[in-house]
Amino acid sequence: MTSTYLPGTRSGPDAAPQPLPPAGRTRTRRRLLHWLTAMGFQLPALALFGVLVLLPILFALYAAFFRWGGFGMPSDYIGTDNFTRLFQDDVFLGDLWRCLLLVVLSLALQLPFALAMAVLLNQRIRGRAVYRMLFFAPYVLSEAITGVLFGMIFAPDEGLADHLLSDIGLGALGGKWFSDPSTVMATLFLVMTWKYFGFHMMLYLAGLQSIPAELTEAATVDGASPWQRFRHVTLPLLAPTLRISVFLSVIGSIQLFDLVWVVTAGGPDHHSETMAVTMFQYGFKRYQVGYASAISVAMFGISLVFALAYQRFVLRRDLAGATTNMRGDGA
Repeated sequence: MTSTYLPGTRSGPDAAPQPLPPAGRTRTRRRLLHWLTAMGFQLPALALFGVLVLLPILFALYAAFFRWGGFGMPSDYIGTDNFTRLFQDDVFLGDLWRCLLLVVLSLALQLPFALAMAVLLNQRIRGRAVYRMLFFAPYVLSEAITGVLFGMIFAPDEGLADHLLSDIGLGALGGKWFSDPSTVMATLFLVMTWKYFGFHMMLYLAGLQSIPAELTEAATVDGASPWQRFRHVTLPLLAPTLRISVFLSVIGSIQLFDLVWVVTAGGPDHHSETMAVTMFQYGFKRYQVGYASAISVAMFGISLVFALAYQRFVLRRDLAGATTNMRGDGA
Protein backbone atom coordinates (compact mmCIF):
# COMPACT_ATOMS: atom_id res chain seq x y z
CA MET A 1 0.00 0.00 0.00
CA THR A 2 1.46 3.34 -1.04
CA SER A 3 0.97 6.57 0.77
CA THR A 4 0.99 10.07 -0.62
CA TYR A 5 3.14 12.64 1.10
CA LEU A 6 1.81 16.17 1.22
CA PRO A 7 4.28 18.97 2.06
CA GLY A 8 3.68 20.53 5.43
CA THR A 9 1.82 17.49 6.77
CA ARG A 10 2.93 14.68 9.01
CA SER A 11 2.77 11.12 7.78
CA GLY A 12 3.12 7.80 9.47
CA PRO A 13 1.39 6.08 12.34
CA ASP A 14 1.87 9.06 14.65
CA ALA A 15 0.28 11.60 12.22
CA ALA A 16 -2.84 13.24 13.60
CA PRO A 17 -5.93 13.28 11.28
CA GLN A 18 -6.72 16.68 9.80
CA PRO A 19 -10.13 17.94 11.05
CA LEU A 20 -12.73 18.84 8.41
CA PRO A 21 -14.72 22.07 8.75
CA PRO A 22 -18.26 21.57 10.01
CA ALA A 23 -20.85 21.14 7.26
CA GLY A 24 -23.02 23.90 8.71
CA ARG A 25 -20.16 26.42 8.62
CA THR A 26 -19.38 25.55 4.98
CA ARG A 27 -23.01 26.01 3.99
CA THR A 28 -23.16 29.36 5.81
CA ARG A 29 -20.02 30.59 4.06
CA ARG A 30 -21.41 29.52 0.70
CA ARG A 31 -24.67 31.35 1.31
CA LEU A 32 -22.81 34.45 2.44
CA LEU A 33 -20.64 34.35 -0.69
CA HIS A 34 -23.71 33.99 -2.90
CA TRP A 35 -25.45 36.86 -1.09
CA LEU A 36 -22.42 39.16 -1.42
CA THR A 37 -22.10 38.28 -5.10
CA ALA A 38 -25.77 39.00 -5.75
CA MET A 39 -25.62 42.28 -3.84
CA GLY A 40 -22.53 43.31 -5.80
CA PHE A 41 -24.48 42.97 -9.04
CA GLN A 42 -27.63 44.62 -7.63
CA LEU A 43 -26.11 47.62 -5.85
CA PRO A 44 -25.69 49.81 -9.00
CA ALA A 45 -29.28 49.15 -10.05
CA LEU A 46 -30.57 49.71 -6.51
CA ALA A 47 -28.64 52.98 -6.28
CA LEU A 48 -30.12 54.24 -9.55
CA PHE A 49 -33.59 53.09 -8.51
CA GLY A 50 -33.27 54.89 -5.19
CA VAL A 51 -32.04 58.15 -6.71
CA LEU A 52 -34.31 58.25 -9.76
CA VAL A 53 -37.49 56.61 -8.38
CA LEU A 54 -37.70 56.39 -4.59
CA LEU A 55 -36.36 59.86 -3.77
CA PRO A 56 -38.69 61.66 -6.24
CA ILE A 57 -41.67 59.71 -4.87
CA LEU A 58 -40.79 60.60 -1.28
CA PHE A 59 -40.16 64.25 -2.17
CA ALA A 60 -43.47 64.46 -4.07
CA LEU A 61 -45.24 63.08 -1.01
CA TYR A 62 -43.47 65.67 1.13
CA ALA A 63 -44.24 68.57 -1.24
CA ALA A 64 -47.92 67.59 -1.41
CA PHE A 65 -48.37 68.94 2.13
CA PHE A 66 -47.19 72.44 1.16
CA ARG A 67 -48.37 75.38 -0.89
CA TRP A 68 -45.30 75.56 -3.08
CA GLY A 69 -44.52 77.22 -6.39
CA GLY A 70 -41.48 75.12 -7.21
CA PHE A 71 -38.78 77.65 -6.23
CA GLY A 72 -36.68 77.17 -3.14
CA MET A 73 -37.68 74.63 -0.53
CA PRO A 74 -41.33 74.10 0.50
CA SER A 75 -42.13 76.16 3.57
CA ASP A 76 -45.85 77.03 3.54
CA TYR A 77 -47.27 73.93 5.25
CA ILE A 78 -51.00 73.43 4.64
CA GLY A 79 -51.48 69.86 5.79
CA THR A 80 -53.89 67.78 3.73
CA ASP A 81 -55.54 70.74 1.98
CA ASN A 82 -54.11 69.73 -1.39
CA PHE A 83 -55.61 66.25 -1.09
CA THR A 84 -58.94 67.70 0.03
CA ARG A 85 -58.86 69.98 -2.99
CA LEU A 86 -58.47 66.98 -5.30
CA PHE A 87 -61.95 65.71 -4.55
CA GLN A 88 -63.45 69.18 -4.96
CA ASP A 89 -61.75 69.83 -8.31
CA ASP A 90 -64.12 69.16 -11.22
CA VAL A 91 -61.16 68.78 -13.60
CA PHE A 92 -59.52 66.06 -11.49
CA LEU A 93 -62.83 64.26 -10.98
CA GLY A 94 -63.30 64.45 -14.75
CA ASP A 95 -59.81 62.96 -15.13
CA LEU A 96 -60.86 59.97 -13.05
CA TRP A 97 -63.96 59.50 -15.20
CA ARG A 98 -61.96 59.76 -18.44
CA CYS A 99 -59.37 57.31 -17.08
CA LEU A 100 -62.14 54.81 -16.32
CA LEU A 101 -63.60 55.39 -19.79
CA LEU A 102 -60.25 54.67 -21.47
CA VAL A 103 -59.78 51.53 -19.38
CA VAL A 104 -63.23 50.21 -20.32
CA LEU A 105 -62.78 51.01 -24.01
CA SER A 106 -59.33 49.41 -24.03
CA LEU A 107 -60.57 46.21 -22.42
CA ALA A 108 -63.76 46.05 -24.49
CA LEU A 109 -62.45 47.10 -27.91
CA GLN A 110 -58.69 47.50 -28.23
CA LEU A 111 -57.57 44.22 -26.66
CA PRO A 112 -60.22 42.03 -28.38
CA PHE A 113 -59.26 43.63 -31.70
CA ALA A 114 -55.59 42.90 -31.02
CA LEU A 115 -56.45 39.30 -30.09
CA ALA A 116 -58.50 38.82 -33.27
CA MET A 117 -55.65 40.13 -35.42
CA ALA A 118 -53.17 37.89 -33.58
CA VAL A 119 -55.31 34.81 -34.18
CA LEU A 120 -55.70 35.76 -37.85
CA LEU A 121 -51.97 36.37 -38.37
CA ASN A 122 -51.13 33.14 -36.60
CA GLN A 123 -52.72 31.26 -39.50
CA ARG A 124 -50.81 30.20 -42.59
CA ILE A 125 -51.71 33.10 -44.86
CA ARG A 126 -49.61 34.65 -47.58
CA GLY A 127 -47.63 37.70 -46.51
CA ARG A 128 -48.36 37.37 -42.80
CA ALA A 129 -44.84 38.54 -41.90
CA VAL A 130 -45.47 41.78 -43.79
CA TYR A 131 -48.81 42.28 -42.04
CA ARG A 132 -47.20 41.68 -38.66
CA MET A 133 -44.56 44.29 -39.41
CA LEU A 134 -47.13 46.83 -40.63
CA PHE A 135 -49.39 46.38 -37.60
CA PHE A 136 -46.50 46.56 -35.13
CA ALA A 137 -44.83 49.56 -36.81
CA PRO A 138 -47.06 52.23 -35.15
CA TYR A 139 -45.89 51.10 -31.71
CA VAL A 140 -42.28 51.77 -32.74
CA LEU A 141 -43.11 55.41 -33.56
CA SER A 142 -42.77 57.88 -30.72
CA GLU A 143 -45.87 59.42 -29.19
CA ALA A 144 -44.74 62.84 -30.39
CA ILE A 145 -44.58 61.71 -34.02
CA THR A 146 -47.93 59.95 -33.69
CA GLY A 147 -49.52 63.07 -32.21
CA VAL A 148 -48.23 65.36 -34.94
CA LEU A 149 -49.27 62.86 -37.64
CA PHE A 150 -52.86 62.55 -36.43
CA GLY A 151 -53.04 66.27 -35.72
CA MET A 152 -52.56 66.77 -39.46
CA ILE A 153 -54.89 63.90 -40.43
CA PHE A 154 -57.75 65.26 -38.30
CA ALA A 155 -57.09 68.94 -38.95
CA PRO A 156 -60.48 70.70 -39.43
CA ASP A 157 -61.42 71.20 -43.12
CA GLU A 158 -57.85 70.56 -44.31
CA GLY A 159 -56.96 67.14 -42.93
CA LEU A 160 -56.99 63.84 -44.78
CA ALA A 161 -59.97 62.59 -42.75
CA ASP A 162 -62.19 65.51 -43.81
CA HIS A 163 -61.17 65.17 -47.45
CA LEU A 164 -62.03 61.46 -47.45
CA LEU A 165 -65.42 62.13 -45.88
CA SER A 166 -66.12 64.84 -48.46
CA ASP A 167 -65.22 62.47 -51.29
CA ILE A 168 -67.79 59.91 -50.16
CA GLY A 169 -70.49 62.51 -49.49
CA LEU A 170 -70.20 62.59 -45.68
CA GLY A 171 -68.47 65.94 -45.36
CA ALA A 172 -70.98 67.09 -42.73
CA LEU A 173 -69.44 64.59 -40.28
CA GLY A 174 -66.00 66.14 -40.50
CA GLY A 175 -64.52 69.25 -38.99
CA LYS A 176 -64.97 68.20 -35.34
CA TRP A 177 -62.62 65.43 -34.26
CA PHE A 178 -60.37 66.96 -31.57
CA SER A 179 -62.13 70.32 -31.44
CA ASP A 180 -65.54 69.13 -30.24
CA PRO A 181 -66.07 67.91 -26.65
CA SER A 182 -68.51 65.26 -27.90
CA THR A 183 -66.00 63.63 -30.26
CA VAL A 184 -62.56 64.32 -28.77
CA MET A 185 -62.37 61.24 -26.55
CA ALA A 186 -63.60 58.89 -29.28
CA THR A 187 -61.06 60.31 -31.73
CA LEU A 188 -58.31 60.15 -29.11
CA PHE A 189 -59.14 56.51 -28.38
CA LEU A 190 -58.96 55.77 -32.11
CA VAL A 191 -55.43 57.20 -32.17
CA MET A 192 -54.51 55.21 -29.04
CA THR A 193 -55.79 51.99 -30.61
CA TRP A 194 -53.78 52.60 -33.79
CA LYS A 195 -50.69 53.30 -31.70
CA TYR A 196 -50.81 50.51 -29.12
CA PHE A 197 -52.83 47.58 -30.46
CA GLY A 198 -49.79 46.23 -32.34
CA PHE A 199 -47.92 45.79 -29.07
CA HIS A 200 -50.69 43.67 -27.57
CA MET A 201 -51.06 41.79 -30.86
CA MET A 202 -47.40 40.75 -30.72
CA LEU A 203 -47.84 39.64 -27.11
CA TYR A 204 -50.75 37.45 -28.14
CA LEU A 205 -48.83 36.10 -31.13
CA ALA A 206 -45.99 35.06 -28.85
CA GLY A 207 -48.47 33.34 -26.57
CA LEU A 208 -50.22 31.60 -29.45
CA GLN A 209 -46.97 30.27 -30.88
CA SER A 210 -46.06 28.77 -27.50
CA ILE A 211 -49.21 26.58 -27.55
CA PRO A 212 -48.33 23.03 -28.74
CA ALA A 213 -49.88 22.32 -32.13
CA GLU A 214 -50.67 18.76 -31.01
CA LEU A 215 -53.39 20.01 -28.68
CA THR A 216 -55.23 21.82 -31.46
CA GLU A 217 -54.79 18.86 -33.79
CA ALA A 218 -56.18 16.50 -31.15
CA ALA A 219 -59.21 18.74 -30.69
CA THR A 220 -59.74 18.77 -34.46
CA VAL A 221 -59.59 14.98 -34.60
CA ASP A 222 -62.19 14.85 -31.81
CA GLY A 223 -64.53 16.90 -33.99
CA ALA A 224 -64.22 20.31 -32.32
CA SER A 225 -65.23 23.31 -34.43
CA PRO A 226 -62.86 26.28 -34.87
CA TRP A 227 -64.77 28.23 -32.21
CA GLN A 228 -64.67 25.26 -29.80
CA ARG A 229 -60.93 24.87 -30.34
CA PHE A 230 -60.42 28.54 -29.62
CA ARG A 231 -62.77 28.58 -26.63
CA HIS A 232 -61.62 25.39 -24.89
CA VAL A 233 -57.99 25.02 -26.00
CA THR A 234 -56.44 28.26 -27.21
CA LEU A 235 -58.06 30.73 -24.82
CA PRO A 236 -57.28 28.88 -21.56
CA LEU A 237 -53.65 28.36 -22.59
CA LEU A 238 -53.39 32.02 -23.61
CA ALA A 239 -54.85 33.23 -20.31
CA PRO A 240 -51.49 34.18 -18.66
CA THR A 241 -50.61 36.37 -21.65
CA LEU A 242 -54.08 37.95 -21.59
CA ARG A 243 -53.74 38.77 -17.91
CA ILE A 244 -50.40 40.51 -18.45
CA SER A 245 -51.83 42.42 -21.42
CA VAL A 246 -54.79 43.64 -19.37
CA PHE A 247 -52.45 44.77 -16.59
CA LEU A 248 -50.25 46.76 -18.97
CA SER A 249 -53.28 48.30 -20.67
CA VAL A 250 -54.85 49.50 -17.42
CA ILE A 251 -51.59 50.93 -16.05
CA GLY A 252 -50.96 52.65 -19.38
CA SER A 253 -54.42 54.24 -19.33
CA ILE A 254 -53.86 55.56 -15.79
CA GLN A 255 -50.50 57.11 -16.68
CA LEU A 256 -51.34 58.34 -20.20
CA PHE A 257 -49.70 61.68 -20.91
CA ASP A 258 -47.46 62.28 -23.92
CA LEU A 259 -49.88 61.29 -26.68
CA VAL A 260 -52.67 63.40 -25.18
CA TRP A 261 -50.36 66.35 -24.61
CA VAL A 262 -49.11 66.41 -28.19
CA VAL A 263 -52.52 65.87 -29.79
CA THR A 264 -54.91 67.99 -27.70
CA ALA A 265 -52.99 69.32 -24.65
CA GLY A 266 -56.11 68.39 -22.69
CA GLY A 267 -58.53 70.47 -24.73
CA PRO A 268 -61.06 71.52 -25.63
CA ASP A 269 -61.95 72.92 -22.23
CA HIS A 270 -60.36 70.01 -20.27
CA HIS A 271 -62.49 67.41 -22.08
CA SER A 272 -59.52 65.22 -23.00
CA GLU A 273 -57.32 65.79 -19.96
CA THR A 274 -55.87 62.89 -18.04
CA MET A 275 -54.44 62.94 -14.53
CA ALA A 276 -50.91 63.23 -15.89
CA VAL A 277 -51.86 66.16 -18.14
CA THR A 278 -53.58 67.94 -15.25
CA MET A 279 -50.52 67.38 -13.08
CA PHE A 280 -48.30 68.87 -15.78
CA GLN A 281 -50.61 71.85 -16.24
CA TYR A 282 -50.59 72.72 -12.54
CA GLY A 283 -46.92 71.96 -12.00
CA PHE A 284 -45.28 73.56 -15.04
CA LYS A 285 -47.87 76.00 -16.35
CA ARG A 286 -49.46 77.40 -13.20
CA TYR A 287 -46.53 76.78 -10.82
CA GLN A 288 -48.73 75.09 -8.22
CA VAL A 289 -46.22 72.35 -7.61
CA GLY A 290 -47.65 71.37 -4.23
CA TYR A 291 -51.04 70.62 -5.76
CA ALA A 292 -49.39 68.89 -8.74
CA SER A 293 -47.47 66.72 -6.26
CA ALA A 294 -50.75 65.72 -4.64
CA ILE A 295 -52.07 64.67 -8.07
CA SER A 296 -48.92 62.63 -8.67
CA VAL A 297 -49.30 60.93 -5.28
CA ALA A 298 -52.91 60.11 -6.14
CA MET A 299 -51.82 58.61 -9.48
CA PHE A 300 -49.16 56.58 -7.72
CA GLY A 301 -51.64 55.39 -5.10
CA ILE A 302 -54.21 54.33 -7.71
CA SER A 303 -51.57 52.47 -9.73
CA LEU A 304 -50.12 50.80 -6.62
CA VAL A 305 -53.50 49.67 -5.27
CA PHE A 306 -54.49 48.29 -8.66
CA ALA A 307 -51.14 46.53 -9.13
CA LEU A 308 -51.24 44.90 -5.68
CA ALA A 309 -54.88 43.86 -6.01
CA TYR A 310 -54.32 42.52 -9.52
CA GLN A 311 -51.30 40.54 -8.40
CA ARG A 312 -53.13 39.20 -5.37
CA PHE A 313 -56.37 38.14 -7.06
CA VAL A 314 -55.57 37.73 -10.77
CA LEU A 315 -51.88 36.93 -11.19
CA ARG A 316 -51.65 34.68 -8.15
CA ARG A 317 -51.68 31.43 -10.16
CA ASP A 318 -49.17 32.76 -12.68
CA LEU A 319 -46.74 33.88 -9.98
CA ALA A 320 -47.07 30.73 -7.87
CA GLY A 321 -44.88 28.73 -10.23
CA ALA A 322 -42.42 31.52 -10.93
CA THR A 323 -40.48 31.33 -7.66
CA THR A 324 -36.83 30.58 -8.32
CA ASN A 325 -34.38 29.27 -5.75
CA MET A 326 -31.29 31.46 -6.10
CA ARG A 327 -29.24 29.97 -3.28
CA GLY A 328 -27.84 27.14 -5.38
CA ASP A 329 -27.71 24.70 -2.49
CA GLY A 330 -30.77 22.69 -3.45
CA ALA A 331 -32.51 23.63 -0.21
